[in-house]
Order: sequence, then structure tokens, then C-alpha cells
Amino acid sequence: MFKLLTFMLCLLPLEYSIYQVYQLQTGGANVLGADPAKELVLLQGEWAIRFLLLTLLVTPLRRLTGWRQAQKIRRMLGLFTFAYASIHLLAYLFLLLELDFRNLGADILKRPYITIGFTAYLLLIPLALTSNSFAIRLLRNRWAVLHRLVYGVAILVVVHVTWLAKSSYSEAIAYGVIVTVLLLSRVFKDKFSLFQEALKRRV
Repeated sequence: MFKLLTFMLCLLPLEYSIYQVYQLQTGGANVLGADPAKELVLLQGEWAIRFLLLTLLVTPLRRLTGWRQAQKIRRMLGLFTFAYASIHLLAYLFLLLELDFRNLGADILKRPYITIGFTAYLLLIPLALTSNSFAIRLLRNRWAVLHRLVYGVAILVVVHVTWLAKSSYSEAIAYGVIVTVLLLSRVFKDKFSLFQEALKRRV
């Protein structure tokens, strides 16, 4: 029941976007503004980032609170991160680039944050493909090493958002602070584990 509820909640941003497009097409009130295509691309990107941060938050939250159910939805949140990142990329290709790939190279050179964002997306692909029980059994210890790439993705995403910002950096700063805290929690957790192992060897 908890996983089903989480799944339904994760679909809400997509449903909200579809509703906004419907309102735009029918002349109703919407939040897409004067440049609906750009706003839709940004909206999907924002939700991809939020789901990425939620995914990273699950393990520290479980350690702090002991709430084990949170771990059950970590894989789902990660896959929704990939889903919204994919929609973000497709929206850019269809709505902004209009599938004119001849201008893609020029767009990348003119806007390096696109390269950063695309690199982050490419790193998400192996994580999404191995987010299943079969991959965990197949890769064994290498699976955990591979999925540490998610922290690299988070750093690239913060750079992407910061570079994209033009007037206000408040959102980029907020994401940067959250990612830094989550990274530090991971680093100190690893160091604490190594300290525990050293003590066991001495004993």
C-alpha cells in the first residue's frame, strides 16, 4: 500500500504538466507564461532534480530515524528521477530544438550547461538499467560501486542549474547545499565504517 501510494504521488507532477498543457490549448488559466515550451522543459527538469534529491535522502533518513519503509521506495524514486530527466530531455529536443539536430552542436557550444546536463543524463542510464534485482545479483559488490555515480550526477546537476540561472541563484544554492550535506553524510558514514572495521581487526 505504501509503495502504491508513493507511485501515485510521483505521477502528480506529470499529471500537473499535462493539465497545464490542456489549459493552454483550451485557453484556460495556466502557469506556462509567455514561453510555454521553455517553461515545460524547465518544469520537468526541476522535478527530475527533486526526485534525485529525494532518492539520495532515503538512506540518511533511514539511518537517522530507523524508518525502514523508506528504503523500499528508494528504487522507485530513482526510476522516477530517470523518467522525469528523460521527459526533460525529450521536451528540450521536441519543443525547443524542434528536432533540428543540425543546430544541436551550435547550441551545445553556445550553452555549455546543456553538455553538463546531457552528461548527467548519460550517467543516469546505467543506474536506471541496473535498478533491478537481477542486476544486483549479477553485479554483486560492483553494483554498489556503480550506483555511487549518483553523487557525481547530483554534482553535475547542481552545476547545470547554476549555469542555467540568469538572475536568481537561490534555487541553485538550495540544491547545492542539500547535495553538499548529503555528500558529507556519505563521506563521514564511510569513514565511520572504516574506523569500525579497524577496531574489529585490533580486537
